[in-house]
Amino acid sequence: MTEFKGIPVQIQRKPVPSGEKYRTAQGFSAIRDGVKRTGRAGAFPSGPKPLWLRAPMPAGPKFEAVRSIVRGHRLSTVCEEAHCPNIGECWNAGTATLLLMGSVCTRACRFCAVDTGNPRGWLDPEEPANAARTVALMGLSYVVLTSVNRDDLPDGGAGHFAACVRAIKSENPHTAIEALTPDFQGVSADVETVVDSGIEVYAQNVETVERLTHPVRDPRAGYRQTLKVLEHAKRYRPSLLTKTSLMLGLGETADELFTAMDDLRAVGCDLLTLGQYLRPTVHHLPVVRFVTPDEFARFREAAISRGFRECVSGPMVRSSYRAERALEGSNCGLAAGEAS
Repeated sequence: MTEFKGIPVQIQRKPVPSGEKYRTAQGFSAIRDGVKRTGRAGAFPSGPKPLWLRAPMPAGPKFEAVRSIVRGHRLSTVCEEAHCPNIGECWNAGTATLLLMGSVCTRACRFCAVDTGNPRGWLDPEEPANAARTVALMGLSYVVLTSVNRDDLPDGGAGHFAACVRAIKSENPHTAIEALTPDFQGVSADVETVVDSGIEVYAQNVETVERLTHPVRDPRAGYRQTLKVLEHAKRYRPSLLTKTSLMLGLGETADELFTAMDDLRAVGCDLLTLGQYLRPTVHHLPVVRFVTPDEFARFREAAISRGFRECVSGPMVRSSYRAERALEGSNCGLAAGEAS
């Protein structure tokens, strides 16, 4: 145990190999990167990764400053836990997506690199205050809050999520907040708890087309369940913007993607992001194909034509990528040349 500005920080002494079980500092067991070693790892697509999928190594003084702030306040970020390829770009721009309620998820989606386990009700009571201080130190006018799934909690963590929002708003009243939440097992009252906390955008990711929902997502998740969550959030507070994301390259067809877009618009979803699925480890689902930048551009046009206020679409796009720019109508600055 060490300290940063008087705050205790837990240091992992020995790196845990991907797919292996370990014991957390809080005393419960978890699996590194969320998926056990199976011995059935599929092959990557043949040949090198396309040039448009290469991201610079994360480095630089701003990157280090953000990392110090996040770790100094004992916070997790989805940028690190989910192995996001845009971490260098976003952290050098002074932005980060905060991962609430710890870094161990109760679910084991086969696309996701977040550790999985059963936290047995553990929560950090200081997290709301730490999150608020972090947002203040970073001077954020827009912040994305997300969290692991916490099926071990009676309300799925909705109350704690809302407490973090209120703490941030109290210390940073002019900061807009996007809440990328768990599905709360479809419980409407838990969705309402987060909506009532003062957020500007409510997001819940459908992740993939209906046919591929399982095995891509954990059995407790569901395509229709996510649609229900987004629909209820919109009906409960019609002025609220709702948002979702899909990964491409998992074997979906264009027609299936268009059907998903239609389903999302039918429940009033305002914002959509589309990005390339990248396999985080050899134990996760393999990439079926790499979608080209031109295809992403066509899919964005299809989404806009269906009435989405914005569709941020590109190979390196993730659900919270450049989230503060999602209403500019410019594909968050991803011009054709930049996307490729």
